[in-house]
Amino acid sequence: MTEQPQATLDRATLERLDPTGLLADALALPEHLRDALWKAESAGLSPWESPGGLVVAGMGGSGIGGRIARAILGDQASRPVLAAGEYGLPPWTTLETTVLCASYSGETEETLACFEAAGVIGARRVVATSGGKLSELARAEGVPVLPVAGGLQPRAAVAYMTVAALEVAAMCGAGPRMHAELDVAADHLEQLVDAWGPDSGQDSEVKTLARAIHGTVPVIVGSGLTAPIAYRWKTQINENAKQHAFAGTLPEIDHNEIVGWASAERYGRFSAVFLDDCDATPRIAQRIALTRELIEDGAASTHVVSSRGQTTVERVFSLVLLGDLLSIYLAALNGVDPSQIDVLKKLKQRIAAE
Repeated sequence: MTEQPQATLDRATLERLDPTGLLADALALPEHLRDALWKAESAGLSPWESPGGLVVAGMGGSGIGGRIARAILGDQASRPVLAAGEYGLPPWTTLETTVLCASYSGETEETLACFEAAGVIGARRVVATSGGKLSELARAEGVPVLPVAGGLQPRAAVAYMTVAALEVAAMCGAGPRMHAELDVAADHLEQLVDAWGPDSGQDSEVKTLARAIHGTVPVIVGSGLTAPIAYRWKTQINENAKQHAFAGTLPEIDHNEIVGWASAERYGRFSAVFLDDCDATPRIAQRIALTRELIEDGAASTHVVSSRGQTTVERVFSLVLLGDLLSIYLAALNGVDPSQIDVLKKLKQRIAAE
């Protein structure tokens, strides 16, 4: 089979293959952060105490904000901050727990179930949504709503959902307010948009990586701070590039998954991308180097991508931006519209009809 030429990753080509503008939404991450901060402040929440910590209930692109917020807080979190992606809440949830119900559309049935369950328990509830049934229920029951900008794909609202989780964590006593750090991160992201966006050179870091892993099944590996970002990369590649991708964490994969690479070529072409962070323990850096060396024979390619920036928030969102752009560039190389998610819509319709 003759290998097809790869698309040129310039603005004109990318916009032609992306008629609904998902690329523009990804490039707007700095503005989304600033707008999310303004919306959080305008909601006028007053602090309260939740000794039981915070549960962020949400699915998919709406739920990832809780995972990212927990990573950003790190050891600054003074109480548990956990994500829940089920039809129900964790069994230890009590009336001393705050539950943030995050659903971009406001129609996610799993999140609606969590909203109801939290009400039954008597837990304090907060909602982050752009509207829908969740907003209606919240307002009817006097539950505060953190507004989210409309007109986006849920997965493009990552800044809004992360800021909402951070704001509620601060309000319920689970962590400090991060407004200054988020504002600095927005400025930093503007520089990275120039370096990695569609007008960057064809040899920019993200475009080079997209070409290198194109035609493979990427396995994204994170650790600590980068673990939820690895999962974010995996889901963005799934939805935007319309292909399989998988995520794992170090050191866990060195106790099992590393063995599977010996026969990887028998089943397909797999690439490995390790997400590194300058603040990770030196043992993780050693594991990345050694793991990469040991799996190279079975991998189509291996790569290490480092976070950028000084603060935790800067570094986290640098990798969010890079991964989002990577997934859209892979969509262009695959010749698909990154915004189309027809199978997800069919699934929701079928579930709703049952």
